[in-house]
Amino acid sequence: MRVGMSDHQTRGRVVTEAVMTRCFWQPPKTKQAPKVELKVAVSSGDLRSLDANFDGGLARRVYFLDTPDLALQQHGLIVRVRSTEGRAGDAVVKLRPVLPKALPAWLRNDNGFAVEIDALPDNYACSGALKRSLGRHEVERTIAAGKPLARLLSGRQRRLLTAYASVPLSALLTFGPVEVRKCRLTLAALDHPLMAEEWTFPDGSSIAELSTRCPSGKAAAVAAETSSALRAYGIVPDDEPQVTKTEATLRYFRPLFANP
Repeated sequence: MRVGMSDHQTRGRVVTEAVMTRCFWQPPKTKQAPKVELKVAVSSGDLRSLDANFDGGLARRVYFLDTPDLALQQHGLIVRVRSTEGRAGDAVVKLRPVLPKALPAWLRNDNGFAVEIDALPDNYACSGALKRSLGRHEVERTIAAGKPLARLLSGRQRRLLTAYASVPLSALLTFGPVEVRKCRLTLAALDHPLMAEEWTFPDGSSIAELSTRCPSGKAAAVAAETSSALRAYGIVPDDEPQVTKTEATLRYFRPLFANP
């Protein structure tokens, strides 16, 4: 168990007294979204300190689609395709940030569309995601056939893209893959589980994250409890701004599409 400020200093992390004592997240009090996902970027060492065991967890391969100049991201759109070992894959088109009341009725009423708050230690945003389930190995077969992953998007997902960005599907490139491992963690001090994820890029570098979902009305209490439990293991967020896994992935692969 790692505790104490000196441990974080020796690891070169920027951690202040305030970070060591305050709640990691400040989720909004809102009824716009039924759920909140609390996320915090950590190190692989942090996951080991919590005894994260990925052997029995999920193994995924994740891809994002965008243009070389990230036109979709500039319009608040995220397109993600995942293949999951032993399970069905999925394709998601996400809007972030989004104002739920401003969404068109056809999208709000779609059974595959879900709205939630994504909360990081230094910011939060409301997001809406339209998801399509894919068959097992459908992602792998599409790649093996040399076909674009954009063809896996449903008609309604394509309609969503067209409504918010004038970007043809043929212009979308593949940012990936990223090898992802995910497992469930149970801490004695918490009555709710945490999810641990480690994303590994082609060069062997990686990012790690801990997260938990809860109803919006319980977000403040869950945030406080989770912060306290992680702090007991010496895990605190840096003072530096955190980025989402999507942002980290786009940053990693974008140079591959840069003009010489």
